[in-house]
Amino acid sequence: MIEPLSQDPMFAEELVRWRRELHRHPELGLEEWRTSAFLEERLREIGVDEIATLAGTGKVALLRGAAEGPTVMLRADMDGLPIGDGKSVEYASSIPNRGHLCGHDAHMTMLLGAARLLKRRGIPRGNVKLVFQPAEEILKGAKAMIEDGVLERPKVDAAYGLHVVPARPIGQIAVCPGQAYAYTDGMIITIDGKAAHAAYPNLGIDTIAIAAQVITGLQQVVSRMTSPLVSAVVTIGKINGGVARNVIAPQVVLEGTVRTLDATVREQVHAAIEQIVAGICEAYGARSQVEIIGGSPPVHNDEALLPYLRAAVDSAPSKPALNLVGPTMGGEDFAFYSQQVPSLFFWLGVGNERKGIVHGLHHPLFDLDEDALPLGAGLLADTALNYLQGC
Repeated sequence: MIEPLSQDPMFAEELVRWRRELHRHPELGLEEWRTSAFLEERLREIGVDEIATLAGTGKVALLRGAAEGPTVMLRADMDGLPIGDGKSVEYASSIPNRGHLCGHDAHMTMLLGAARLLKRRGIPRGNVKLVFQPAEEILKGAKAMIEDGVLERPKVDAAYGLHVVPARPIGQIAVCPGQAYAYTDGMIITIDGKAAHAAYPNLGIDTIAIAAQVITGLQQVVSRMTSPLVSAVVTIGKINGGVARNVIAPQVVLEGTVRTLDATVREQVHAAIEQIVAGICEAYGARSQVEIIGGSPPVHNDEALLPYLRAAVDSAPSKPALNLVGPTMGGEDFAFYSQQVPSLFFWLGVGNERKGIVHGLHHPLFDLDEDALPLGAGLLADTALNYLQGC
């Protein structure tokens, strides 16, 4: 196995340097130009020659084995978030209102590390396709990469990916067999009323007051209109309305997200949202419009790919633990790959209370225990080799 190399202190230091350089320079989806150039430079330093650019900023590197065989894909996402980095560390984001606060810098680093390990070890048969994908956060990257042929030339037979999780301590790996993530739909609710002076509210139709009723009513979708035996989330995350403190607002726009695990429940929840919004707005004389924006489908983890990950975990000298867990209501555009080829997506613990690494994904203070970087790189490389040798 190649895990002992991943325990080398010099290898670990290299991963930390890469991760911190990426962390200092986050870029948003489909704008990852500097990141893309950095990745290609590192890949060529490692000795990878076959590198292609897809979806504008994405990079695909192919490692060919000594003999013919299947192709396994390893994927890392590239984009940062439009959230300022609140950490007081020397590697904090240098770009205002931009941050690698979902761990994509670590994902890229671990995939570069896997490339280093695979080049050192060699691939007896088959191919490993290393995919650095843009725009995961805006759910556009995977589809764009697929449209540009990432699953072809050569044809991908299986795909693996991982995501860091600060809620789990370092050394814990988790995977959900079957459906692992939720449908992630967006919604925009527009309420149109009638402006009037705030001193004479009877002359207007108050969309802010109506919006308050709509938000309260939407809480019933999950608690009273959906079976307690299924999972659903309806959240309003943004409100925009009003023109002045002494004017009845003529329009309010609500934006939110809808998460479900089941296709039938998804349709029922969408219908219930439209019913509640229309009913409340009609009762108060306002007009309404509900726009449901389809997001990513659920990630489906193929259980046939699990033994190759388990073997990698079991062979690691650091003795990590593999836990089987239930699905999350989060979203992940790795789902689009899982619709096309057998896939497995797992979670890597990076939390450490002793080091103060306790903040969750998308939090301004998000960070990770960098001791997890060699482990993640080793797991990706070993899992790929196990798959190629086990087919």
